[in-house]
Amino acid sequence: MIKIEENYQRITDDRRLFDIRFWQSQGDLAIFEAVTEMLNDYFLIRGKNADESRFQRTIENFRKA
Repeated sequence: MIKIEENYQRITDDRRLFDIRFWQSQGDLAIFEAVTEMLNDYFLIRGKNADESRFQRTIENFRKA
């Protein structure tokens, strides 16, 4: 069974407690997957290659700054 959480408030309300509590309850993996999905959508909308986002590139050169 899927648990659905809803929050009703005015758009102008600046209280983000519901959002913070929701994402903290999801865990790191769910947050990372949501960010990856949003980045892929962004690249597709902009007409860029979504397969090679910055998070998924291999490291070619690494040195101490």
